[in-house]
Amino acid sequence: MLKRLLAGGRGRALAIGMLRSYLVLALRTTRWTFDIHPDALPVLTPRDGRSALIAFWHETLVLTPALWWWAARRDPALRMHVLVSRNRDGRMIADIVAPWGVDVIAGSTERTGRNKGGAAALRGLLGQLGDGSLVAVTPDGPRGPRRHAQPGVAGLAVLSGAPVVPVGVWCRSWRLGTWDRMLIPLPFGRGRVVCGAPVIPARGNRAAAAQRIGDALDAATEAACPPPAGGLSRLWALLATLLAPALILLLRRRLARGKERRDRLRERMGLTGRPRPAGRLIWLHAASVGESLSILPMIDRMMARDAGLHVLLTTATVNAADLLDRRLAGEAWGGRVIHQFVPLDVPRWIGRFLRHWRPDAAALTESELWPNLIEACHRTGVPLALINARLSDRSRDGWRRVPGLARRMLSRFGWIAARSAEDAARLRALGATRMDVPGDLKEAAAPLPADPAQLAGIVDAISGRPVWLAASTHDGEEELIAQADQVIRARHPDLLTVIVPRHPERGAAIAAGLETPPVPRRALGATPGPTDRFWVCDTLGELGLFYRAVPIVFIGNSLPGPGRGGGHNPMEPARLGAALASGPLTDNFTEAFARLGDTIAIVADPAALAEWVDGLLSDPARLAQSRRRAGPVEGDPDLPDRIAARLLAMAGG
Repeated sequence: MLKRLLAGGRGRALAIGMLRSYLVLALRTTRWTFDIHPDALPVLTPRDGRSALIAFWHETLVLTPALWWWAARRDPALRMHVLVSRNRDGRMIADIVAPWGVDVIAGSTERTGRNKGGAAALRGLLGQLGDGSLVAVTPDGPRGPRRHAQPGVAGLAVLSGAPVVPVGVWCRSWRLGTWDRMLIPLPFGRGRVVCGAPVIPARGNRAAAAQRIGDALDAATEAACPPPAGGLSRLWALLATLLAPALILLLRRRLARGKERRDRLRERMGLTGRPRPAGRLIWLHAASVGESLSILPMIDRMMARDAGLHVLLTTATVNAADLLDRRLAGEAWGGRVIHQFVPLDVPRWIGRFLRHWRPDAAALTESELWPNLIEACHRTGVPLALINARLSDRSRDGWRRVPGLARRMLSRFGWIAARSAEDAARLRALGATRMDVPGDLKEAAAPLPADPAQLAGIVDAISGRPVWLAASTHDGEEELIAQADQVIRARHPDLLTVIVPRHPERGAAIAAGLETPPVPRRALGATPGPTDRFWVCDTLGELGLFYRAVPIVFIGNSLPGPGRGGGHNPMEPARLGAALASGPLTDNFTEAFARLGDTIAIVADPAALAEWVDGLLSDPARLAQSRRRAGPVEGDPDLPDRIAARLLAMAGG
């Protein structure tokens, strides 16, 4: 009966009107989430005359107006065209989409070679692409096989020079019994549109190029479908909600230990007294000091690109907040950065945080994977990225215990910028798909700063004595450092051992635990006298001073012991030409240690550490050679700018 209604006359007009009205109802009442790859965003909303082919499987044809409407809101002048066949189905599609500002180009070529307007359609497509329009195509249309990309799309891309943007669409729907199993949307549901990274087919083998397009379409379609473990995700959210009262007690305990700020404790529950600034706002989250420092160059590039941009920068530690207060005060754009403490991963707290700040895009750094936070960003439509992404073997093994939850969480990211190929492999093993390997922001960072006057004072305080530095030590490591000191001192009686703890608030406990109190502490303004064995430098953000002043550096968090492991960034001291050693636990920076190779000595215990330090102190020529081999180390200076550009694109810039 439907075929008869569509054959012509008033019945056809009535049927077309009813179908159009139903699709408008279903698509407009669906709560859509748009997950756009940063490289695809400028292609979908071109302002410089660029064109693109928008590819989607034929089964999602009636869902794609959701993407057209989204793009048209961002650029009302945008011109869109869709390629359809000249048969009855094609004419029906043309009539349905006509009021939506979508132009139709009709034509196809059958497998028998009989031309049905294909040549004219090709000329029309090339003309529209040359004029900077978007052209939507179904690589498996008009008759299949289902989800099998034909070479014609790759050929069109090669001829026009236009990139192919793979689009996957899903919403609550039912399927027809047609060859493509077409999806028909149901109203008042949820939907997701995923646009992958543009594919640029090379000249030559069109079949191989079509396969690339088909694989990209499959990946986008899979990403658009609801990820697994929805029940486990809801259970996680319920447990966090039930634990909220206990988390408040935990915050008060941390406050008593100096790990929270009393006047800003409410920020950890998503509350704030600061207003949201007008205009575009990008939210960046960095857990602690190292992550915060690594993204400052990227923030600088974003501010330079957009003079009206504001950045909401969240951290989880007081140390990072204190450091940022000092660093941002010296930047011309520092007033456009708002610091807040990140809310704990409780759905209600995250929800009110997002409702207040309404970020245009968000990026988490390194291994900050919080399921409720990530899910909340997805539900509220905040484009989300994971930058400088890292995942240790231990963390990967932990997430493997809940593989569905891990896959669901990683699927929410529109873009993951892995720190290294090894980190990318671990993330892919958990189900991450939309990923690049740009490089390590910490390697691209400038050398740690040092105030010349402060540096001169430190050099004066330690001059004339054999000295070595234990940097970024963790709880329990200082006892091992003291054991090494005792062995070294047998040959160097006037030795000075400088200890810079990772967490400065531990300075008093470290000084009290050493065998020769009172130990001078830099936090109290004390400098070492000629008989002092140790100097505890429990200040924040001064490693740049000590890496310059002390030529022999041991990197902490690397000797075996409870609660330790993974090491710290060796590039920071290497960049300043220090002779380096580390314990065997280096999982957090595997690629950086591999890159530096045997320029870093790996010491298994205090005895080996003492032997290494003694060897350098006893042989100045060997020390000089070790320093020359270690540095200087240069990262990719353009990396912060490339990531900044992508984040701005995610935010609609």
